[in-house]
Amino acid sequence: MAQLRVTSKALPEHNRQHNRSLLLQTLLHDGPMSRADLARESGLTRVTVSDLVNDLASEGLINELGTRTGAHVGKPAKLIGLNENAYHVVSLDLSPDDRFVGAIIAIDGKIVHRAEVPLENATGEAALRKALDLAGDLVKRTTARLLGIGVGTPGIVDSEGVVLAAPNLDWRGLDLAAAFRTEFSVPVHVGNDANGAALAVRTFQESGSSFMLVAIEHGVGAGLIIGDMLIEGIHSTAGEIGHLVVDENGERCACGRRGCLEQAIAVPHLRDRIRDAGADKRDAVLADAGHSLGLALAPIIAALGLDDLVLAGPQDLLEGPFVDAALDTVRARILTTVGDGPTVRIARDSDDLVLLGTAVFVLSAELGVS
Repeated sequence: MAQLRVTSKALPEHNRQHNRSLLLQTLLHDGPMSRADLARESGLTRVTVSDLVNDLASEGLINELGTRTGAHVGKPAKLIGLNENAYHVVSLDLSPDDRFVGAIIAIDGKIVHRAEVPLENATGEAALRKALDLAGDLVKRTTARLLGIGVGTPGIVDSEGVVLAAPNLDWRGLDLAAAFRTEFSVPVHVGNDANGAALAVRTFQESGSSFMLVAIEHGVGAGLIIGDMLIEGIHSTAGEIGHLVVDENGERCACGRRGCLEQAIAVPHLRDRIRDAGADKRDAVLADAGHSLGLALAPIIAALGLDDLVLAGPQDLLEGPFVDAALDTVRARILTTVGDGPTVRIARDSDDLVLLGTAVFVLSAELGVS
């Protein structure tokens, strides 16, 4: 499990870095405030806050923004804010079925520049080269200090950034992090694309402390956050739902088995079936796919007691019959003792979630902020 947010002051056995992260995180999520405000929000003493603020200002991570306006008792307080352009992060999203997408992202989550390269069915070394070249173009375009490179990839990714298996890209045992470090000599953080999308929702959108995000693109994966912890599993396989079998007589999957969830709902397969069925049967195809997702998710939701499911992917496919069928299938198969059972919603700005999530990989590792 990976802890996301720093939420309390450091105990004596903790270190100064924890408190720095706490202040940065407070400014990221709550906006500019005075030193006194920071002390109240963080639980740190004013002396500690003042000392840390001076350090962070000297590093260019925060700015003095002038005095607070409006009616307040006493001397107007000086506001402090996060310097969003203190660093840039280069983020890559390798999950779409037809392209690799990249962006330069400021530390407050604003996208400064976007770029993409067509995948053109590249796999193996050819796909790796496309990803490296895309990152290289973005690195040249950065206008601030580069904090690091974040990469969100489909497949099983271990804690060292090795892609253990990504069948659609024909990557097995690929040390993706090492390949990027060799090329660019900067910190590199690689993770599963769905985990990245879940982190983006947790960090930059409104969410509870526990939810599951299902990312539907070239493949299908889930990011699971329970009690503000990203659940990755002992073998980094938590959330690998794309190869759950939902139809034993279904189509052959890239993994070698038949009827995997990925075959039923991944974007390229779903668009092919809609095209073959014709416009008048589009809703039926989407409802059937949503039903398959519901079959796969119902036991997971029941086992974990989840009540918030977030879908990320093309809205033209997910809205309407797909999400309705998924929700109906889940509710028909689990015991609901409170309310109407789980909710299913579609994430905002799905196209940017993996990019923002891979930025969180870097922000968390290098600044302790998420």
